[in-house]
Amino acid sequence: MSSLLSARMLTKAFPSNLLFEEVSLRLTAGDRVGLIGPNGAGKSTFLKILAGVEHADGGEVMRTRGLNVIYVAQDDVFSEEATPRSAVCDQLIEDDARLDRNTRAEISLSKVGFTNLDRPVKTLSGGWKKRLSLACALAHEPDVLMLDEPTNHLDLEGVLWLESFVQQASMSMIFVTHDRTFLENTASRIVELSPAYPGGTFETKGNYSEFLHRKQLFLEAQAAAESSLANRVRQDTAWLRQGIQGRQTRNKTQVRDAAQRRGQLKATKDRNLAPTKTTTIDFQATERKTKKLLAMHSVKKSMGEKKLFDGLDLTLTPGQRMGLLGVNGAGKTTLLRLMSGDLEPDSGTIKRASDLKVVTFSQHRGTLIPEQTLQEALCPVGDMIEYRGSSVHVSGWAKRFLFSPDQLSTYVGNLSGGEQARVLLANLMLDPADLLLLDEPTNDLDIPSLEVLEDALMEFPGALVLVTHDRFMLERIATEYIGLDDKGTAKRFMTYQQWNQARVEAAKAKHKSNTATPNQKPTKNTRRRKFNYNEQREFDGMEDAILKAESEVERLEAIVENPNEMSDHVKATQTYEALSSAQEHVKNLYTRWSELEKIQNAD
Repeated sequence: MSSLLSARMLTKAFPSNLLFEEVSLRLTAGDRVGLIGPNGAGKSTFLKILAGVEHADGGEVMRTRGLNVIYVAQDDVFSEEATPRSAVCDQLIEDDARLDRNTRAEISLSKVGFTNLDRPVKTLSGGWKKRLSLACALAHEPDVLMLDEPTNHLDLEGVLWLESFVQQASMSMIFVTHDRTFLENTASRIVELSPAYPGGTFETKGNYSEFLHRKQLFLEAQAAAESSLANRVRQDTAWLRQGIQGRQTRNKTQVRDAAQRRGQLKATKDRNLAPTKTTTIDFQATERKTKKLLAMHSVKKSMGEKKLFDGLDLTLTPGQRMGLLGVNGAGKTTLLRLMSGDLEPDSGTIKRASDLKVVTFSQHRGTLIPEQTLQEALCPVGDMIEYRGSSVHVSGWAKRFLFSPDQLSTYVGNLSGGEQARVLLANLMLDPADLLLLDEPTNDLDIPSLEVLEDALMEFPGALVLVTHDRFMLERIATEYIGLDDKGTAKRFMTYQQWNQARVEAAKAKHKSNTATPNQKPTKNTRRRKFNYNEQREFDGMEDAILKAESEVERLEAIVENPNEMSDHVKATQTYEALSSAQEHVKNLYTRWSELEKIQNAD
């Protein structure tokens, strides 16, 4: 398959930190590459170098002529006054004689599901802001789309939509993510960037499950290679230490080979040690023997005029691990705050066991003070930390969470998102708990840290309630679920699949209801249309007409991109003319649709 982009021997370092050295990667047409690796490996920097946003210290990136590469950053930043339409238009220049900026923006926004193009961006949820970032990228018609942590800070609905988008998109992609289920369902190749491998990367074709299998085989082989090399080096050492008789038989080649084996052994040892550098997480539990920790009976809660849930009954006992599911704004965080006692219900009762110890992880990280140093955040008083009845020096405690002693003077506000998450987890471990309330604890954590966190949660003997968009963690940790439907109803589910099936069926029912509405006769109170008969028929069929016209554009674009189809210059000319005509037809349809909507909405 033809190569679109290739990176050779890339090296990048900061004054006190080597990110990666002599790393290579190749991207071909149709690739869906998941780029993973531990925090600090340089994944985001590597992606920016591939996209041309940053420069490498060494090596080169080669692209095919005219390749259009678009990079979508982790954070979705728009001006306070922006609307979806203006945000996309601001990304474009008037460089296309066929379609104006406004039409191109409308087309891009329609592809990611926007219907209200003039709503203030500041009112959009995190999921819809991510869609807007994608619309801005799609407006440039990229050949390669690079996504940096696209699932971070999305709710489950947003992640599911993004997953579907990636599966159906036509361009090649590289995405940095720690979402293992997302990788499982979208990636055609996995590349891990880590010093644990020769050349700095380990690559497999296939999904995340295949990657884990191949990685395990490789690491076992690398460990066996270390053992074999160690034996050879011991033999070399014994030979080099022989007496005069032995020295007479030496030659330069043997001495050189022995030195090379020592170097290979050191490099192999270093690589085999690299995967062990991960966070140590171990939550403390109390010795409580109480069977019932918390009981909610007929609890109702609203925020403003919006009812979140009503008549909610819930009991938490030791060993129970509950996942909360629902879109952003459905009330998941509010329910956690009710459990912790930060909020009171509108009605109903919440009974807690005597002297209940509750430890909370907040996704907003409000307990962190940006102006504090790392040492102050980990150890507010002195330099010793009390943990499980023993005293631990703050530098040793910091090392458990992958911080070096040099970082203790760093301000919390200058730490990365993953580092801040590790500080919060470190602080949570200091307090014995009966009940853990975890609100998006996975944000910014790398996969090794996620795995350690999961193991710690599985071993915690108390009860825990978990809100996360990480489906892999949910399915491994949760023993049951409560789904909030954003309409005031809370239902219990035994598996994630049950909730997802209910969600899909509800969406189908809503779609069926919406599509049935136009066939009903409007009442006098709701009738706003001022169409004549032909205009009504034209409006009703407009979406299908646009979809059909856009499909024709995509078909012709595929022909243009195929060198074999365009080898005949006569056929090529005809195809370009047909493509131009089809694109003009799409533009005219959108213009007409806008005219009809103005008639429909006229007072």
